[in-house]
Amino acid sequence: MSCNGIRAGIVYASITGNTRELAEIIADGFRKHKIEPAFCHAGSFPAWQLGELDLLAVVTYTWGNGEIPSEMKPVYEAIASQAPKQLITGAAGSGDSFYPAYCGAVDKFRDLLFVHTQLAVTLKVELMPQESDRERCQRFTDILVNRCLASAAT
Repeated sequence: MSCNGIRAGIVYASITGNTRELAEIIADGFRKHKIEPAFCHAGSFPAWQLGELDLLAVVTYTWGNGEIPSEMKPVYEAIASQAPKQLITGAAGSGDSFYPAYCGAVDKFRDLLFVHTQLAVTLKVELMPQESDRERCQRFTDILVNRCLASAAT
């Protein structure tokens, strides 16, 4: 919860630690807006709370040939069936551009979020987030928060 009343969540999955680090940097970005996001691993994501959020950041790695990791599939399905259309969302992830489907799971979540929510922004980071990625992560959260504030004002 925040001083401006925005209810934010971050759901993530990470196998190497890169994507968890990205999710933590995004959480820090929300905190700069005085928003304390609910932060949870995909395995403990309370899908029933989707309707209680104003914004959601989905942060995932990509498995195999551009696939959504198995622990993120329930999140994907919950968004497809339960997310309120007014939910402001963003998709982010880390990946290795060596693979042809670089951050393919981010693309799949982006497409889903575009159809079922108010997709505001996407972000792809090469492997472990570097210091230079912090500004991009802050822009990611700035866009989400500003879209949420603009939506609340209308």
